[in-house]
Amino acid sequence: MIHMMRNLPPGFALLLTVVLLSPVRGDDWPQWRGPQRNGISKETGLLKSWPKEGPKLLWQAKDVGSGFSTPSVVGDRLYFISNSGLQDETVRAIQATDGKPVWSVHIGNVGNPNQNPQYPAARSTPTVDGDRLYALGSDGDLVCLETASGKQIWHKNLRRDFGGKPGTWAYAESPLVDGDALVCTPGGASATLVKLKKSSGDVIWKCAVPGGDEAGYASILPVEDGGTRQYIQFLAKGLAGIDANTGKVLWRYEHTAKGSAANIPSPTASDGYVYSGAGQSGAGLVKLVASNGKFKAQEVYFSAKLPTAIGGTVLVGDWLYGAHATSVLECVEFKTGNVKWTNRSVGPASVCFAEGRLYLHGENGEVALVEATPAAYHELGRFTPPDAPERARGAQAWAYPVVANTRLYVRDGSSIWCYDVKAK
Repeated sequence: MIHMMRNLPPGFALLLTVVLLSPVRGDDWPQWRGPQRNGISKETGLLKSWPKEGPKLLWQAKDVGSGFSTPSVVGDRLYFISNSGLQDETVRAIQATDGKPVWSVHIGNVGNPNQNPQYPAARSTPTVDGDRLYALGSDGDLVCLETASGKQIWHKNLRRDFGGKPGTWAYAESPLVDGDALVCTPGGASATLVKLKKSSGDVIWKCAVPGGDEAGYASILPVEDGGTRQYIQFLAKGLAGIDANTGKVLWRYEHTAKGSAANIPSPTASDGYVYSGAGQSGAGLVKLVASNGKFKAQEVYFSAKLPTAIGGTVLVGDWLYGAHATSVLECVEFKTGNVKWTNRSVGPASVCFAEGRLYLHGENGEVALVEATPAAYHELGRFTPPDAPERARGAQAWAYPVVANTRLYVRDGSSIWCYDVKAK
């Protein structure tokens, strides 16, 4: 858990903690980056190393549709978003036991098809909350569906209903369920962020961030301070901290967005500090300082040589692990920015953590298991999933890996692989 922030004025000690959003089994992965949106799995009893050929492949689901959506895993089902062409973006459910389809529901078109460079496809990860599922299509179609059947409960469109303004590569955010509310980022001048009733989609508040930021491609991170909950989002012009109860903008930090065409990795927060980064700018850490009821994001460090890759970062103890946008995996001391080690590993990669080990899904399609230790880079296995589909020109394997129910799930384009990673 995240501990009390030190050295703040009395009455403003800041406690940052990722909020557990809904009661799920400890081994489920119900939303973007897992139960607490930090890329951390609580599972134990997993393989400590892999054989040369990789862990046992249980099944491969081919032809699940195009896209970069990471699966959410709850119970005996996987949920994700895919597209077939540019007029059919769908939410899909498949069986966790064998990858067989359960249901598929059309939600809209692919957003901003005339991108440059062109990667038009489904992007977001659905959020599962009890018997409901919330998903955001790349064209701004926000839906609430029944998990059992895919039946639609309500539908909004971020462009039409909120004057939303996405970036060049359309909407990529994975919506946040927080208690009885759903929070997401239309972007634009009138409703940069919105908080809705999750039961109906009715508006609780709209937050108009000064300057009318476009939506970035990151997802909201919920945190708490001494009784005030915040939503931290990486927008087109930088980080913003929003009061969860009122929608008031509490603070801004723009350094890690300057010169960046696409702010993609979701921020990482701990102990009163927030880390963010983008490939064309750099990465930095801010300390949130409270004074007289106001917050300030005080820069601790900034460097172009820290983890900025699309695949994000995980924080394990005092150490941050993630890939630099160019080629290397890095271990960084979180509060100082000091790089402990670097290794080419599988190159730029998405990352998650479970039981002392990092699970990497390289943009080149390779998958690696690496010990999470500041001592040195120690690889525990590597393999390439078989029968990978041909990717669209210029596209990479951008979907994040998932560890749930003693299984490793990997998606690359129109295929999903399921591996048994339970220790024997």
